[in-house]
Amino acid sequence: MAVFTTITHAQLSVWLQDFDLGSLLKLEGIASGIENTNYFVTTDSPRHNGQFVLTIFEKLSREQLPFYLEFMRTLAQAGVNVPLPMANRQGQILHSLCDKPCALATRLEGGFELEPTPEHCRQVGMALARLHEVGLDYQKQRPDLMLDNPRGLRWWQQTLPLVVPHIPPVLQQLLAQEVQDQVEYAASTDYLSLTRGPVHADLFRNNVLFAGSREQPRLGGFIDFYFAGVDTWLFDLAVTVNDWCIDLASGSIDVPRYEALLRAYAQVRPYTVGERRAWPMMLRAAALRFWMSRLYDFYLPRSAETLTPHDPSHFERVLRQRHLQHYPLP
Repeated sequence: MAVFTTITHAQLSVWLQDFDLGSLLKLEGIASGIENTNYFVTTDSPRHNGQFVLTIFEKLSREQLPFYLEFMRTLAQAGVNVPLPMANRQGQILHSLCDKPCALATRLEGGFELEPTPEHCRQVGMALARLHEVGLDYQKQRPDLMLDNPRGLRWWQQTLPLVVPHIPPVLQQLLAQEVQDQVEYAASTDYLSLTRGPVHADLFRNNVLFAGSREQPRLGGFIDFYFAGVDTWLFDLAVTVNDWCIDLASGSIDVPRYEALLRAYAQVRPYTVGERRAWPMMLRAAALRFWMSRLYDFYLPRSAETLTPHDPSHFERVLRQRHLQHYPLP
């Protein structure tokens, strides 16, 4: 979403000739995020109101990308509100631009809700459960495309020695101990019993769009699937709760939003006994994942035209709170 690769209006106008999407009217770089280059694209096409998002992939390989794009297409075709990748005249949804893989997808309605109410959380919880159900069908249909969570347990172990030289000893100890706890828990019977399938794995407030009003919000959809992978559904739910249902200043759980999201999810997919036991560790795992990645992105950044690394200390606070607070699944 940061602009690593610069595209000109003339360049994209020529590129779009391979699509049945009209002529380019406007091209605007999206100056947020840290992984891919994104642009808003406006054309004069009546299809999808001529509103699209171009993503140029800076790290993901051409071999990895079919998982993400086909996952999005499967979800969109099943009625889940996610961007629909656009096929060119040859029927392909994975494209190239500036010698890099890229995709063009529909632009969803709405904007970010950075101060969500319980109603926002209720809609997110229900839609996430539906995403998981459809994702399981996708996994059964295309087992050849499945990818593990790219920033899961193995990545935490590999990244730990890269970030610890940059942080104080007290934080080194906390980070290393949490990684070790999660390694041990991942080998447990409880963990191995959890349902796994394709997950979003990054469903923060700035990856969900809402239309309507604050008093009567309407879910526009989920965006930015490029940290998706196969993991436990409970981990995906914990990632979501750790952003949507907390006080950002302290990392503490906000109970009304917490209960709204988790009860709505359970209306679509009830929790198992094993998931209820695993929930505290999954909340910790979700906090660890983003503390680790923010440390990595903060201390080992890549250059970009517009790059805004996130504060790592936020998820340190969230992790500490998950050790202190123990809220069960409702």
